[in-house]
Amino acid sequence: MNVGVAHSEVNPNTRVMNSRGMWLTYALGVGLLHIVLLSIPFFSVPVAWTLTNVIHNLGMYVFLHAVKGTPFETPDQGKARLLTHWEQLDYGVQFTSSRKFFTISPIILYFLASFYTKYDSTHFILNTTSLLTVLIPKLPQLHGVRIFGINKY
Repeated sequence: MNVGVAHSEVNPNTRVMNSRGMWLTYALGVGLLHIVLLSIPFFSVPVAWTLTNVIHNLGMYVFLHAVKGTPFETPDQGKARLLTHWEQLDYGVQFTSSRKFFTISPIILYFLASFYTKYDSTHFILNTTSLLTVLIPKLPQLHGVRIFGINKY
């Protein structure tokens, strides 16, 4: 038993993306990032959209797919320390509303960036590469597989 813990979850990391207002906060954060990039005088609109897309996808990759473990003390005997946040999300259940939202949001941002860059080849290649680096790790077939070797848990 954990003394002083105010939640009943074994691993709070599994439900944090379902918490009240999380999706709105996420969307507002992406919007704020884009507004900040637009306010930089020497960035054109296509550059700001491409940077918004790339920075968003880089952050999403790091926080959801690269960092393992949990910031909480969990009584799961170390199972969560071997999993990324994406693998812990909703206890690993596929196709939940949170997983769908965090899969669709980079796709929508990609379409917006592609539209505002008018499908310029340089921006298109950067945006597509950025999108693929975020979508491929979300595939259910890749859970537990590491890029440099297989590490089944």
